[in-house]
Amino acid sequence: MKQSVEVPSAPEPASGEQRAAAQGETALPASPAIQPGNISGTATDVYGDLVPGATVVLENGDPADRKSATANDSAFFDFAGLKPGSTYHITISAPGFEDWVSPPVAIAAGQYFDVTGIKLKLKDAVESVLVTSSTEQIATQQVLVEEQQRVFGFIPNFYVVYDAKNAVPLTTKLKFQMAFKVSIDPVSFAGAAFLAGVDQAADTPNYVQGAKGYGQRFGAIYADGLTDILFGGAILPSLLHQDPRYFYQGTGTKKSRMLHAISNPFICRGDNGKLQPNYSSMGGDLISSAISNAYYPASNRGVSFTFDNVLISTAERTVSSLVQEFVLRKLTPSAKEKD
Repeated sequence: MKQSVEVPSAPEPASGEQRAAAQGETALPASPAIQPGNISGTATDVYGDLVPGATVVLENGDPADRKSATANDSAFFDFAGLKPGSTYHITISAPGFEDWVSPPVAIAAGQYFDVTGIKLKLKDAVESVLVTSSTEQIATQQVLVEEQQRVFGFIPNFYVVYDAKNAVPLTTKLKFQMAFKVSIDPVSFAGAAFLAGVDQAADTPNYVQGAKGYGQRFGAIYADGLTDILFGGAILPSLLHQDPRYFYQGTGTKKSRMLHAISNPFICRGDNGKLQPNYSSMGGDLISSAISNAYYPASNRGVSFTFDNVLISTAERTVSSLVQEFVLRKLTPSAKEKD
């Protein structure tokens, strides 16, 4: 009779920890995985404005490790999973801008590196367009300053430039803006009301007396000023590209300053910066005087009255320029603050 014999199975191989325990040793923990690096940043131009859609290229000399991304709507970009110990260069490009290249960026394990100092510079063609836009902005700021100029703090003194060397040409919009500003100023209405009273007392022009006559005189005086500033300060200067403002000299001999002021009704500065005949001022006076024939009494109309009024306006403008050159700056608080 056969007897069965059990064959013992082979023992399972001991693990490293078991072998180490059997030998009285301490097991070493497994090495942690090396953490990759990260590079991010925001694409901006030299003025700090965002440049969304910019192309960002990351390189470390290994063509296989070259990465590219597009800045999002917030101009943000991000590169993750970068090799620790590598040195990268970031190149950012965008239409209309010169390429921006970063200094070397060395990435350590697990490092999150934020790229700073990104300033994309506009190419030459775009910069020239920017200069034109900037000139308009400067003109707008200068007009805002001029519209704060008031003799004794309340009488408008808008049409004078005290910083003549740095003045830039006015746009058509600004010429009309200044004319409108003067025409609706409360002092303009008050001045017309005062002169109407003077004319009422002198019984000139030949309107009737009483409230009706006063109203007619007030309307005529205000209309004279409105048409003069509209044509001489906005319409003709825009069409002829001339500057309607008085450019304060302030330096030199009294004689040179006096000649500068006296010539103002006849010589002006063009939008090109050159001196030229002041067709705007002389034409504005003539047109305004001609229009007044439509509302003055019949006895105060005609060619002779028209040209007499032009001569009077020219004389008034000459005296006004002399006062502007030698007196009004001292009486204009905002101008005195610049001294």
